[in-house]
Amino acid sequence: MLAFDSPVRPRGFGSRSAPPPPPPPPPRRRDFDLVVDLGSRIGSRTWFRGVFTCTALCGAAVWLAPGFDPIPAASARPLSDAQFKEARSLAISPLALGADTGRRMAPTDAVEPLLDRPERPTVEMVATLGKGDGFVRALERAGVAPREADEVAKLVAAAVPLDQIKAGTTMNITLGKRANRTVARPLSALSLRARFDLKLSLKRNGNKLALARTPISVDSTPLRIQGHVGSSLYRSARAAGAPAKAVESYIRALAGQTNISDLASDDRFDIILEHRRAATGEAETGRLLYAGLDRGSGKDLKLMQWEQGGRSEWFEASGVGRESGALQRPVPGNVSSNFGMRRHPILGYSRMHKGLDFRAGYGTPILAATDGRVAAAGWAGGYGNQVRIAHPGGLVTSYSHMSRILARAGSQIRQGQVIGYVGSTGLSTGPHLHYELLKNGVPINPAGVKFVSRAQLDGKSLAAFHSRLRTLLAVKPGASRMAEAAGRKKPRA
Repeated sequence: MLAFDSPVRPRGFGSRSAPPPPPPPPPRRRDFDLVVDLGSRIGSRTWFRGVFTCTALCGAAVWLAPGFDPIPAASARPLSDAQFKEARSLAISPLALGADTGRRMAPTDAVEPLLDRPERPTVEMVATLGKGDGFVRALERAGVAPREADEVAKLVAAAVPLDQIKAGTTMNITLGKRANRTVARPLSALSLRARFDLKLSLKRNGNKLALARTPISVDSTPLRIQGHVGSSLYRSARAAGAPAKAVESYIRALAGQTNISDLASDDRFDIILEHRRAATGEAETGRLLYAGLDRGSGKDLKLMQWEQGGRSEWFEASGVGRESGALQRPVPGNVSSNFGMRRHPILGYSRMHKGLDFRAGYGTPILAATDGRVAAAGWAGGYGNQVRIAHPGGLVTSYSHMSRILARAGSQIRQGQVIGYVGSTGLSTGPHLHYELLKNGVPINPAGVKFVSRAQLDGKSLAAFHSRLRTLLAVKPGASRMAEAAGRKKPRA
């Protein structure tokens, strides 16, 4: 037998020799890294080496740092007083450092200082009355003594109530010379434009202030603006000289009678505004008086504002008012219970529910559905706090379960006016509004009712209306040239 020291089988018939072993890997090179990540492998030999290196470098930087002792050097000789004054007056340096550039030259020995500075004989200033500002407070802020400010306020109030003086009014104030510096300057004169047609002046005569009134002539002829609608009614009217608020009021007036989007470029607008011109040159524009529209195809519109029953409304040239009376939603909440038979949540049996229940939070304002007169306001048994409003045509609206009532019996109510707040008084399971509508005392479903009424002038009111309308239409256009130039622009594609 053959004995082998190697496990490799001998090559012979029918056998395969083993592959040679792989070469050993080369020895790993260990690089010395001076910068060590101190956030990893904390506690290892490499980490301690990095800590030692960082400490050594910081210590070396501190040890090799220069000191903070001043470096000796030669300094310039100080200037004499004469040289310093000459250099200061000629140098370019900030005035805060004592330079005289752009100012008087430095004083010489010939100038003697004053023992007391003389006071100006008068001081003139302009004070402006701010929004929400008090008249007396504005005077005191300008330097007027409190006693004199009260005296001026009494004199001005005798001519014009102080609350009617508009914010932004300017007052020209002149303060006189005072006896000593410890007291306020006396008021010498004051003037202001108290109203558009009135100027007030105060002057001191001895120890008293005298008020002088200067009326200002004012021309109150209305301003009439006409032009073509063009590509945009708003832009054409603004370019013609109409104020923005007046154009907005004009568009709202037309929107109640026609569709604004249906206007053609050749249609002509006709606007008449309150307008006042003072003899001193000032002018101011007021509210919209007349809204007219001359249409190329369709019905022309002639609307004028007229006060009827204490309320200003738009009326057509025939004396017929705009349509009104559509019921307004009393609260913004959703309907939780409709009109009809239902099982009462408290009584436990079915009975007729005579109105609509609106879901709303406690304290939500309740608005009047339309104009009317308060027929009753107070406690109404199971309805709790209730307000009933009577309307023309035998209609009555009822608002129940209020937490608080604002309306008073017998008072006139306008549509959208707050009459109370949502609550849960009476037979109620939670805060909500029970809203009813009655026709000649019979409850009807409010969800299916929308009544419309039109005011009609007659008799003396109609005659006065036509007289005022003829007066307005007789006014000549004051901005027709600008209107024609703005309105004849071709519509943009």
